Amino acid sequence: MGRQKGHFITEQILEDYAKYLSMDEKSSATIRKYICDIKKLMKYANGHIITKELVVAYKESLRTSQKYKLSSINSFLVAANRLFEYLGWYGIRVKTYRIQKEVFMPADRDLSKAEYKRMVQTALKKGNKRLAMIIQTLCSLGIRASELSGITAESARNGTAEVFCKGKQRKILIPRKLQKLLLKYINENNIKSGIIFRTSTGKAVDRSNIWREIKSIGRDSGIVESKIFPHNFRHLFAKIFYQKNKDIAKLADILGHSNIETTRGYIKTTSDEYQKQIDLMGLV
Repeated sequence: MGRQKGHFITEQILEDYAKYLSMDEKSSATIRKYICDIKKLMKYANGHIITKELVVAYKESLRTSQKYKLSSINSFLVAANRLFEYLGWYGIRVKTYRIQKEVFMPADRDLSKAEYKRMVQTALKKGNKRLAMIIQTLCSLGIRASELSGITAESARNGTAEVFCKGKQRKILIPRKLQKLLLKYINENNIKSGIIFRTSTGKAVDRSNIWREIKSIGRDSGIVESKIFPHNFRHLFAKIFYQKNKDIAKLADILGHSNIETTRGYIKTTSDEYQKQIDLMGLV
């Protein structure tokens, strides 16, 4: 018996869609996430026709399962909607959940300056100088792990670096203390030119490897695991920069944000700090 007519998501569709995303210059990480998210819908459909009713039920099942945050569910729905648009299935797109922005950061994700420095010291004590340098570079420059390839021997020497991510290039200044550390590091490791943090084949270190090493050194440092991820060093940079300068527009430029609302998410205070602020208002 032939397959019933209607909308089905097949492995061939996923393969073609991945090629389309690649030609649309989406990053490999973005493509992997889209495909992974779409496979969640495929699993839910379990071979049934993809209808608007099924996708609405899928959306509700994600919410009621309590396995995912609404922000994560929205990312799954966006991935599905974009596939539907690619396929011309406009009538089965669904709305994402509306989420009111939190005015404070959860305390269990707020990495402190002291904790960051403790991770650096732990890495040095364990003889992992490369990791200590990577952590300091990520934090003191406020860059993404994917932008580490822009930190080269040449940039260490001239004090500026050009990093590239998400189709945008920007120039950043390297703090003098970090510059001295980088120069010492490249001299010790006989790095004459090119990427500083690289594999034995000369390629930039893999982000997944950096993640694993940082997770491990964070645990060894006695830090809550929810605080330990490479992007949190970028958040710490943003928080400290804003505390000292109070210039969110300048911070957005430094971080490479085209939307200042994105930057606002980086400078939230913790719930404890927010509590102190509203208590000081003296309205009760």
